[in-house]
This record gives sequence, structure tokens and C-alpha cells, in this order.
Amino acid sequence: MTQQPIVGITACRTEISGKPAHRVSEKYIDALKRVTDCIPLLIPAFGDVNFTPQIIERLDGLLLTGSGSNVEPARYNGTPSRPGTAHDAFRDGTSLPLIRSAVESKLPIFAVCRGIQELNVALGGSLHQNIHELAGKNEHRMNRAADNEERFSVRHPIEIQPNGLLSKLVDGSKQEMVNSLHGQAIDDLSDQLIVEATSDDGIIEAVSLRNGSSFVLGVQWHPEYPLDQDSEMAINLFKAFDEAAKNHLSARRCNTNDIDAA
Repeated sequence: MTQQPIVGITACRTEISGKPAHRVSEKYIDALKRVTDCIPLLIPAFGDVNFTPQIIERLDGLLLTGSGSNVEPARYNGTPSRPGTAHDAFRDGTSLPLIRSAVESKLPIFAVCRGIQELNVALGGSLHQNIHELAGKNEHRMNRAADNEERFSVRHPIEIQPNGLLSKLVDGSKQEMVNSLHGQAIDDLSDQLIVEATSDDGIIEAVSLRNGSSFVLGVQWHPEYPLDQDSEMAINLFKAFDEAAKNHLSARRCNTNDIDAA
């Protein structure tokens, strides 16, 4: 039987009927199942942990999911959030060191929505907490009164930087349409990342690793839904992540065989 790459998916800590639980939206798992050969493995939101290298060494990819919560401002020396802002300290404590270990280990990373924000914060960047209040910026938050299909429908164009990772995955296309369901976005960009795309009002919509030593792609939109025959860009993103995970698995198996032979 052909071995399949294992992809860790970051979970959120929530409460169900007053009891703590760990949750991942099914659409991320479904996207991996439909487009890739990867085996999804959910990573609980442990809180602040010091054993992330042991998790990373068992994975072939890391999928950072979106969430209804925001990264705590203390993680990037930001001003305190407004009352009522949703946070998930347990997820922050797990995902941020996971990201740093993954980058150091050259583990493929695909970061979506909250995920791109976590990626930037983990590598030393910061966030805008309320982008809709910034001069010249559009409304990027979801319409909570709309049904699911309308929430995830395309909202605005993105301008794609030429010759970058994202450009290659969309066959050199300079502009694509994406959905928009976020209230926060990248402010100061980590010096380890480069911009792959921006929205028409200047919000950073996609990033990759500056040195390009491994597959690291963060997007501010939600490519995982709806994932149908018309979602060519989204499908290409997941296929590229799948290929990177397979390459990582192959390299990991070679290293294991070399150790066994020695």
C-alpha cells in the first residue's frame, strides 16, 4: 500500500454545552479529502506547549485553519482588544510555536484566514485589529445575516505579484476574485515573509516564505469553500500543498532508510 502524507490541522478550543472541546470545521477536512491524498490529523489546542518539534517530525504538512477567534494582541505587542472580542489563548499557545517549528523544519504550511495572521505573528509580524475602520479600507467582514453560500461568495479582486509562488499556481494570472470573511489582517509584515497578493484597497491577501526554502503559503480568503469545479485557483492551491506534502514524505522516508542502513 502506498504511504500517504499526514497533514496536521490546527483545532480551536471551544465549549459545547459548557464543556471544553476541540473543534475543526469539516470543510477543511473535506477539502483535503476531495483534492489531496493527504491523511488529516487534528491537533488539539493544548495551550502553551514545548513539545512542538515532536509533533512536527511526525507530519508531512500543516494546515492552519480559519476561526471565529482572533490572535491575542499580547502575542504581537498590540493594544488590548475591545471588550467582546473573541480570543483563543489555547490555540495561540499551540499554533504559534508549531508554526515556528514547522518553518525551521521546512515542513509545508498552508495557512487560511486566521492561519495567515498566525503565520505572520509567529514569525514576528503584527496585525490590524479593525481594518474596516482604517481610512481607505473596505468592509472585509462577513455578513452574518447572510446564508452560508452568500457569506462565502466572491467579494473583491486581488492583485497577484508576478513571478511569485501564487502567480505560478494560477498560471501567471494577475488578478483573481476571492471571498472575504475577516475583520483583522496583517499590519507589519514579518521579515521572513513576502507579499504574494493584495486586495484592491491594499490589504495583504497572500504571503509566502521569503527564502523559498519550503512550501509556505498563507491566504487571507477561504479557498476551502465552496470547492467546486469552478474553483480552479482553490483547487490548484490544495494540489500544490498536496505535492509539497508528498515530497516531504518522500524525503522523510529516505532519511529514515538512511538511518536504518547505517
